[in-house]
Amino acid sequence: MPVVWNQIQCWQAIRSGMAKKTVNYVCTECGWSGGKWYGRCPECGQWGTIEEFHEAPAATGARTPAPGRTSRTPISVPNVQSAAKPITSISTDTVNRLPTGFGEFDRVLGGGIVPGSVVLIAGEPGIGKSTLLLETAGNIAKSVAAAHSRTPDGSDSEPHDAHAGTHDSVLYISGEESQAQVRLRASRIGAVEENLLLAATTDLSTVLGLIDSVRPALAIVDSAQTIVSQDVDGISGGSTQVREVASALIDSAKSLDVPVLLVGHVTKDGSIAGPRTLEHLVDVVCQFEGESQTALRLLRAVKNRFGPTDEVGCFDMSGEGIEEVRDPAGLFLSSQNEPVEGTCVTFTLDGHRSLAVEVQSLVTNSVLPTPRRAVNGVDPSRIAMLVAVLYRHGGISLLQNDLYISTIAGGQAKEPGCDLAITAAMASAALNKPIAKNVCAIGEISLTGQVRPVPRLEYRLREAQRLGFTKAIVPATQKPLKMEGMTLAPATNLKDALAFLHLAKQRH
Repeated sequence: MPVVWNQIQCWQAIRSGMAKKTVNYVCTECGWSGGKWYGRCPECGQWGTIEEFHEAPAATGARTPAPGRTSRTPISVPNVQSAAKPITSISTDTVNRLPTGFGEFDRVLGGGIVPGSVVLIAGEPGIGKSTLLLETAGNIAKSVAAAHSRTPDGSDSEPHDAHAGTHDSVLYISGEESQAQVRLRASRIGAVEENLLLAATTDLSTVLGLIDSVRPALAIVDSAQTIVSQDVDGISGGSTQVREVASALIDSAKSLDVPVLLVGHVTKDGSIAGPRTLEHLVDVVCQFEGESQTALRLLRAVKNRFGPTDEVGCFDMSGEGIEEVRDPAGLFLSSQNEPVEGTCVTFTLDGHRSLAVEVQSLVTNSVLPTPRRAVNGVDPSRIAMLVAVLYRHGGISLLQNDLYISTIAGGQAKEPGCDLAITAAMASAALNKPIAKNVCAIGEISLTGQVRPVPRLEYRLREAQRLGFTKAIVPATQKPLKMEGMTLAPATNLKDALAFLHLAKQRH
């Protein structure tokens, strides 16, 4: 009996000493983890994103964690480079941003590209992401070559090889096009430079090797969804591959102090393709937007560790490439000189910019049981509310009419500050009375018919004055505003605003 008992104790000791392999399930979209597989993630609601994750056993020789500590990562002693330092002793004087050659691009980034940063440029197919980055590569290659061709005393230096790895070249790596195809596009947009190096590969190891050997002033990878790592499973563009590619490029950028511009695809709903962790890993996330039918393109910073996230850059797409639009004031205004019924101009805020947007409305008699509502550039749910408010507090009924509302040139009038202009355009179309060309309307309308204040009203009015508007319908505030050369009509409610615009419905 004692022998059997000793054997049982021995087996228990062996089993307790064996490293157990824990199986967890992780969502590749939001990072949720649990011990059970689901077809749909209970956290983010995405289907087919739960993957099996095997937790490796503790490394041999690793220090035993303290009681209550669950991490299996071994503790190591930091070296001199990774040691903690007082924040006051860390200098930022050596951080020089790299200008892109586009003032609008630099505005969005906060003044240029920070060395060692990773910038993700996302946008729909055909919107112009590759063209923007190739033209940026040409601009930077030209400026870098000019800077390295001058010695400190101002004289010309001897020419040297662009492959020498002295940050005097720009590396463009394409996983979607061949070198000849990129060269054709570069010739069309005028981005051909001697120190602009082109490579066509989809292998992550080759990409990292090129960046390490060339040590360029800027590396551009097009795109994150086409590069594949041979060290992990999964197809190109999958969550595992995209995460591995992004992590490797970020490590390379930080260690070599080489900034990387990374192209990202978007899904049908407009979100960036791949795991959500991709946006968390990179330093800057920019959305390149625009309508395929128009030439206007907008670059917005969704995330920026080194600058503001409320800036927007305006570009114009043409056959010769992309040009920046420094003053987009008249982009969203019609060219008609005479006033037309159903139109009204408002001023929206897009980042730190105030943009003039013309709202157009068309009201017709409906032959359908349910009148048609078609909108473009405005919020459909807000239109339904404004139609009800206009009927209840303005006395103008559109409940039995077809209503069409749109903006000029793809402009956006979705913020609440556009309510007054939208309502004025609908009233003008319904009564067949035009609004004067030199009049604009700015204000939010509540369900009670009150005209509410909007952010940065004075800034919007200054832009309106610069564009030649001489009268503005604005919310009545406690502190009256005064604009020299401009008449302000403060409105407390919708009735006052319509009266100022001569759109009040006559009662019989």
